[in-house]
Amino acid sequence: MQLRNVNTRCLELSLSKKLILISNMKLAEAKKRIEELRKTIDEHNHRYYVLNQPTISDFEFDLLLNELQTLERKFPELITPDSPTMRVGSDLTEEFVQVQHRWPMMSLGNTYSEDEVREFGERIRKTLGYEPEYVCELKYDGVSISLTYENGVLVSAVTRGDGMVGDDVTVNVRTIRSIPVRVSAPGLPPSFALRGEIYMPRRGFEEMNRIRQQKGEPLFANPRNAAAGTLKLLDPRIVAARPLECFLYYLLGDKLPSGNHYDNILAARSWGFRTPDVMERCAGMEGVLAFIGEWSDKRKSLPYETDGVVVKVNSLAAQQLLGSTAKSPRWAIAYKYAAEQAVTELLSVDFQVGRTGNITPVANLRPVQLAGTTVKRASLHNSDQIELLGLHYGDSVIIEKGGEIIPKIVGVDSEKRTTGAAEVTFPGECPECGTALVRNEGEANHFCPNYLHCPPQITRRIIHFVSRKAMDIEGLGEETVELLWSNGLIHNVADLYTLKHEQLASLERMGDKSASNILASLAKSLTAPWHRKLFALGIRHVGETVAKTLAGSFHDIDRLAGATEEELLALPDIGPRISASIREYFADAENIEIIRRLREAGMSFEGAFVTGRGTGPLAGKTVVVSGTFEGFTREGIRAAIEAAGGKASGSVSGSTSFIVAGSDMGPSKRAKAVAMGIPILTEEEFVKMIKE
Repeated sequence: MQLRNVNTRCLELSLSKKLILISNMKLAEAKKRIEELRKTIDEHNHRYYVLNQPTISDFEFDLLLNELQTLERKFPELITPDSPTMRVGSDLTEEFVQVQHRWPMMSLGNTYSEDEVREFGERIRKTLGYEPEYVCELKYDGVSISLTYENGVLVSAVTRGDGMVGDDVTVNVRTIRSIPVRVSAPGLPPSFALRGEIYMPRRGFEEMNRIRQQKGEPLFANPRNAAAGTLKLLDPRIVAARPLECFLYYLLGDKLPSGNHYDNILAARSWGFRTPDVMERCAGMEGVLAFIGEWSDKRKSLPYETDGVVVKVNSLAAQQLLGSTAKSPRWAIAYKYAAEQAVTELLSVDFQVGRTGNITPVANLRPVQLAGTTVKRASLHNSDQIELLGLHYGDSVIIEKGGEIIPKIVGVDSEKRTTGAAEVTFPGECPECGTALVRNEGEANHFCPNYLHCPPQITRRIIHFVSRKAMDIEGLGEETVELLWSNGLIHNVADLYTLKHEQLASLERMGDKSASNILASLAKSLTAPWHRKLFALGIRHVGETVAKTLAGSFHDIDRLAGATEEELLALPDIGPRISASIREYFADAENIEIIRRLREAGMSFEGAFVTGRGTGPLAGKTVVVSGTFEGFTREGIRAAIEAAGGKASGSVSGSTSFIVAGSDMGPSKRAKAVAMGIPILTEEEFVKMIKE
């Protein structure tokens, strides 16, 4: 079978063609590409660690990181301390107190190649001068945690964070039954730390999603996301009700029971801790590779998710000698198994229109089982991907669901193709409105330029407008917006503010209470910060960061609308593409009319996005926000702090001036504030302060 496997081809490109391209790069070209890669990698790190909503597989992420590492090796003068190659991906959030790790919590270097595992072993042997003993363990697909015990009592549980500082989630971890709150055993050190992985078993995950489906709640994409999201909940009672488990796989401390990793883990097991149930000492690399091969299929029968094998040098003295890079230990590596694949038939292709007009091809497949779920659809990304695959209707295609992300087609078995099968071609016109599609130079996607009159663009733009990070209008989810549209009640975002109670209450599954809540939320949204309103307008290429940049330089929408190309290009994060998009938006009379109607409804398009360096009643003060508020959204109160000259922070520290506490304030933040003598203000006291 001759498979055109895209992953393989991408890897070859990365390791061969990319090397050729990089070798011919000049400094200016390399700098531009490095900046692009860093921005992309940071975005994916944020989606993975903070939002728990990854959009690419681990394999695709590693390709990006590999390219960046290669470029930085060739151009070391371009390496900066904030590069993703120099630091661990961060899961830090604002809702929890941040705690410094006594021992840095690094991430592991990883590979998909057995040859690279051998190369790792060869480097170890050359450095040490001998072949060491290794320990192999399965790599769990969950959330890293560091537990600290004093005199046998659990005193803190901290996430990886950025490797140096993590979120204190002790109150939640104490609810996990497999983690002892107190231990007592002979030989127990007075102080020690255990590193491990919090995960959700397959059965527990499936049951939780079944219950959520019955309640009409959104489903978790996979067990890893479910575990990560649960661990960051503010209510430990909800955490306690969810099926979290933990494996503890590394012991740290000043006085350890043994000089090798394997025996230390056995000691921890004897103290009452749940340690890896699959762990093996290997005399050399051949033993390591045999372990990897043995568990390639065996792991699939386990009750929890695993995606690879972790290989560690057993001797602690050897570990210390080998040391680490800024990001990863040199004495350990993670081998990742290839993503699970399945073969099925391509039935048809839909070309979906997004809110900014981007056309995304989605394959409709003959249903097939993959990674425990039935797959019927798969992403094709763009026209280049279709061309690369050489797709024909009816093809036998290989689909992959790496990391349980949205499935995608990665290969085609062309030998099984039916004679005369029609080739999949990208349309030249919008499938919804018939407008000729456009593909700008340097962009991968085609888009429909009929911004104001293409129906799916309008509805998705309205959905974006009401979303949490934009206007945050509760009760107006995707289904409700579609319902309003189909009933002819809205045609653009301005129509939202003309809705009447009786119109909403008469809709299916709505009623008086829901109608009143939506109208109240609409009224509340009128006072949202200026940068959020700008983001909500849905200007092509203007995301959250760009919106804040624009709001900081243009303090009202009229000044922004009149901005010249030179003024826009002078700002950070603004390039020719974004500048052109902004100017095109404000050149359109219908956009201006929508803004006029929003103003008529009571919405002001002015203000500033500042960073706490101005003057005002909070000048020079660092303010922490915790909980929920009646008169502000979370973003709104942070904007109010910054507008008053203060600095909004997510963590309690010695520099914190005071905390603004809403309902459901994080208990760990309150406890730390009390211990440090930091004032805690109510919402009313805060409002009074900023009005002085």
